[in-house]
Amino acid sequence: MELILRDDIEKLGRRGEIVNVAAGYGRNYLLPRGLAMPVTESNRAMVEKEKKAWEARMAKEKEEFESLAERIAELRFVAPRKVGENDLLYGSVTSADVGEFLESKGIEVDKRRVLLDEPVKHLGEHEVKIRLHPEVHATLKLLVTKEG
Repeated sequence: MELILRDDIEKLGRRGEIVNVAAGYGRNYLLPRGLAMPVTESNRAMVEKEKKAWEARMAKEKEEFESLAERIAELRFVAPRKVGENDLLYGSVTSADVGEFLESKGIEVDKRRVLLDEPVKHLGEHEVKIRLHPEVHATLKLLVTKEG
């Protein structure tokens, strides 16, 4: 089944691309959610028009997020945590902790945009990646220290 994507879909394609998907996936997932539409001449023309407006908006957003990434790069998050034997943390530093820290600094970032493979459970300095925009990532310096 050929469809035109109305949004970027990870591992499938970008907005405005024509993709070939299984009929069930297209009929039961992509079409009902408005993520794709059937390939017709009128739909192609409409998508091209939307794509130009979307690209202009994304370029403006990218500039804003690049300046935000610079602000985040200047920050340093010091996270004091209780430590047990062998300097292992009793808890961990999670993406929610990073999101709360950024919010306390006046930066609104959803915790799902904080890219931690797993929570930080070791003392020391770590770098945390934050996806602000599809093309803009920020790096926050995280220092986990002993509490007290």
